[in-house]
Amino acid sequence: MSIVDKIKRIKIPGATIIVPMFIGCLINTLFPQVLGIGGFTTPLAQGTGALVGAFLVIIGSTISLKNTPKAVLRGGTIILTKIALSVVLGLIVAKVFDDNFLGLSAVAVIGAISVANNAMYAGIVSSFGDEIDAGAVGITTLSVGPMVTMAVLSSAGLADISIWSLVGTILPLVVGIFLGNTFPTIKTMLNNGTNAIIMIVGFALGCNMNFGQIVEGGISGILLGLITTLVGGALCIATDRLTGGSGVAGAAISSTAGSAIATPAALAAVDATYASIVGTATAQITASVIVTAILTPMLTAWISKRNNKKSHGQIVTEMTESEEVVEQQL
Repeated sequence: MSIVDKIKRIKIPGATIIVPMFIGCLINTLFPQVLGIGGFTTPLAQGTGALVGAFLVIIGSTISLKNTPKAVLRGGTIILTKIALSVVLGLIVAKVFDDNFLGLSAVAVIGAISVANNAMYAGIVSSFGDEIDAGAVGITTLSVGPMVTMAVLSSAGLADISIWSLVGTILPLVVGIFLGNTFPTIKTMLNNGTNAIIMIVGFALGCNMNFGQIVEGGISGILLGLITTLVGGALCIATDRLTGGSGVAGAAISSTAGSAIATPAALAAVDATYASIVGTATAQITASVIVTAILTPMLTAWISKRNNKKSHGQIVTEMTESEEVVEQQL
């Protein structure tokens, strides 16, 4: 196999959004004047607000509202645990550490931890989980977009966001959910554009970043990914088991969604005071996406393996006890 073929076989976690973002960042770092040339080029590079809005409509159309009660309970439990953890840690970073914990801001913490990669979740539980775990994805997908981050920061007085701005932020998602669940044909058309809009949003985000910001956010972003999977995963596994689950769903939800990369830009669009941290926070969340894409499947496989060992041990114990009972009767 040639070197070119080997390179082609390399899989990059979250490549759909990360590769275009890298290209946009490369252009903005080396030839920033190209992005200010005007015409349709400049609006594309700077129009992240409109692109994220379109992105939310399309993502919303993929969300199904049909689920069984057990799937609703399990999905709601693990995603609310994830959101609650993001809120607590984000507010601690903002209030106790003056919005700078080892380089991490509340925007990055809440944005990365609160939203999971639901495509990855669905794929993982199809291998390690049961039907209830698989059905829970319909609920976990409801936590998408920057709404959680905006609502928390606004409620805590850390961002100046009006109620109408919050409504305007979630409205494209609601429209997408309505269209996707009401009109199957429209759902199909919008779903076909998912990868395309993700790539365009990624490129536009990259056009507003440079490699200095990526380097700055790299190490702290790795830390963010570790916190998201290890701390978030531990809590979600525990609450998953409280609903009668095996812990697989809790482990599988411990990732950062690629869509979270757009959260800092969306926040800055409604509160300009956050514009200065958009590049760094975006780089940190990007790092978390990559780190969790590697760690989350590993954590889930480990939980599944432990469950299988316990189950096998229990079966052996029951068989031994049965043999002892038979021997006593004889």
